[in-house]
Amino acid sequence: MKIRFNPKATKKSTNLSLNSELLAEARRLNIDLSATLEKALEQEISRHLQAEWLQKNAEAIAACNELTEKHGLFSDSFRKVAKANT
Repeated sequence: MKIRFNPKATKKSTNLSLNSELLAEARRLNIDLSATLEKALEQEISRHLQAEWLQKNAEAIAACNELTEKHGLFSDSFRKVAKANT
């Protein structure tokens, strides 16, 4: 799930506590900490939003799956025709 945010939004200074060895290695490798954290936050937020959506819609998804189990899919008859013609 891709999250939407304004990549041109103003930057806000933030204080963080990081593992000192990781920070030293990142600096040695010239890793852009801000860009790296932004990417990591985007991925983490996306995972949380996906989990939130799945939880919120679990009942509807279960009902849809149950309906499909009972009655099949609308396209099932077309698949049988397509297989017979090959």
